Amino acid sequence: MNTTHPTDERYLRLLSEKFPNSNAVISEMINLRAIMSLPKGTEHFVSDLHGASNAFIHMIKNASGVVRRKVDDIYGETLTEAEKRALCALIYYPDERIEYLHNGKLRLEDEGAGIHTMREWYFRRLHQVTDVSRAVTVKYTRSKVRKLLPPSFAYVIEELLHESSIEHDRSDYFNAIIESIIETGSAEDLLIQISYLIHGLTIDTMHVVGDIFDRGPGADKIMQVLSTVHDYDIQWGNHDIEWMGAAAGNAALIATVIRVSTRYANIETLEEGYGINLLPLANFAMETYGNDPCTIWQTKDFENNPRLTRSAQLMAKMHKAISIIQFKLEGQTILRHPEWKMDDRLLLDKINYGEGSITVNGKTYPLTDSNLPTINPSDPYALSVEEQELMTQLERSFRKSEKMQNHLKMLYQHGSLFLVRNGFLLYHAAIPLNEDGSFEEVDVCGQKVKGRALMERIDEVIRQAYYGKGKDKDNALDYMLYLWCGEGSPLYNKDKMTTFERYFIKDKELEAEKKGAYYTLADRKDICEKILAEFGLDPEQGRIINGHIPVRTIKGETPMRAEGKRFVIDGGFSKPYQEKTGIAGYTLIYNSHGIQLVEHEEFESREQAIISGSDINSRTLLQDFTGCRMLIKDTDLGKELQQQVEDLKQLLAAYQSGSIKEKE
Repeated sequence: MNTTHPTDERYLRLLSEKFPNSNAVISEMINLRAIMSLPKGTEHFVSDLHGASNAFIHMIKNASGVVRRKVDDIYGETLTEAEKRALCALIYYPDERIEYLHNGKLRLEDEGAGIHTMREWYFRRLHQVTDVSRAVTVKYTRSKVRKLLPPSFAYVIEELLHESSIEHDRSDYFNAIIESIIETGSAEDLLIQISYLIHGLTIDTMHVVGDIFDRGPGADKIMQVLSTVHDYDIQWGNHDIEWMGAAAGNAALIATVIRVSTRYANIETLEEGYGINLLPLANFAMETYGNDPCTIWQTKDFENNPRLTRSAQLMAKMHKAISIIQFKLEGQTILRHPEWKMDDRLLLDKINYGEGSITVNGKTYPLTDSNLPTINPSDPYALSVEEQELMTQLERSFRKSEKMQNHLKMLYQHGSLFLVRNGFLLYHAAIPLNEDGSFEEVDVCGQKVKGRALMERIDEVIRQAYYGKGKDKDNALDYMLYLWCGEGSPLYNKDKMTTFERYFIKDKELEAEKKGAYYTLADRKDICEKILAEFGLDPEQGRIINGHIPVRTIKGETPMRAEGKRFVIDGGFSKPYQEKTGIAGYTLIYNSHGIQLVEHEEFESREQAIISGSDINSRTLLQDFTGCRMLIKDTDLGKELQQQVEDLKQLLAAYQSGSIKEKE
């Protein structure tokens, strides 16, 4: 035995409390080594969900097509296409599928040949979902599966999973279990629980590479579903930071969240999802802009937008009211932080209010809307008394939303600016680079940093905005605005965000936003290898995963960049982006066989998925399978488990030498 240092001995004594004797240590070592010999779990990578909750939830349920492939593998040609769709629909939506059978929306005769009664349906479906669940549990230890089992059915499900109905000497036993389940009226509950088990085991880890929020109506639902996934992480995107800053109390970002929501008629996320009271905004907007047609403030596609829950005119007035407030609050924050070098975003003081014009870069333009009654030309960034009262109410509403604050905690507890995992480097948008490919130095709250140090420092500041105190917290909370729209922000990395120009100036040239050098340089293999090395990965074997910039598939763009060193997996989950991408999202799947990149078509609807078994049609773009199957011992988790084995070896040696006494 190696000489144990005092600190090591203290650690071993702590470890001995959990493993009090040699037998306990040996049992755990055997368990850990057995785990390391299993195939690695399946990791799913998605990005830029943007509130597309129905598509995301379905993708969770079908595991990006994995469930259907399991059904095909198990049943081949023994089931018809209709029968496979019906079985998959049950696994995806067991509660609703069963309810539809009872209320007549589905007919038993359409469920498969030979099914005429609910008893026959129960018998067949219990066999089938057990077959599928058995297929997805083979790569897990019994103890891990046992932890996911519902207590009320744990024993029964274990018996079903570990008894083969195709062995003649056991089939009677297996069928007797099924019959007993049906006779006791437990068939429906058991079908539901086994389906949930399949959901939990087909996705071992979910990586969300940023931008859960904005555009679509269901960001809160996505967060709710994520909370049920047993292992997930989030790499924050700029839209996540926008909402995180708002929930933490940044007034400019509160206004931004509401502006974006009104612009896309997406206020149901705020009102229904998080219980934010927007009535004060509606009242203020009507009082201030009651006679204003607010023509340029109409929501996107307002004539055909099914999510326009208020009148188009009222929504336009709310949109205008909160936008003016946003520009004021942004200006106040920028003036507090000259080190950001964002003076070009201070535009309210460039307006000639008498003439209804604005001068930008030495050129004067007419305003598209010059009715600005709440702006004081001598102090344009000051809120009016009424605007301040409104913001006080809105800030209180954001702070007191229990659900929003719970989701904020989730974003902090499971989130980070970047992640290194199993040879992949995950971050949402960019690593700021100079034109020559060197890492750009950025001032982050008084510290000048670059590369990995920049990402680590920003991650620290983001946490200070929530967990910090005093001036550090205030500065960090302000910095969340810079992360949303600042040039040096790795979450944005453009020279400016031209929101004001898009509303108030017709000249399209002023809307241009110059992207940082990263967005072109990172398509080079040597640059990606340099970034990978900066983060401690093998430049030859490692790969980068980004989102943020929609991949315009309809224009021939591909998600695979830099000779396969980088994947950009923003494929447009949310409908507003699908006109740009031509598809409806990507999933990168990394399992024990290798990597698959899956391209998704638009999700029809939850209702159709339940009734007709319609699925998200997917196409595999890439299959990079290795010759030998990857085991858990080959992963980052395997390294951690191996270290635990080494620690247990030391404890066992300490027991055997008598330096630590064993307990019964």
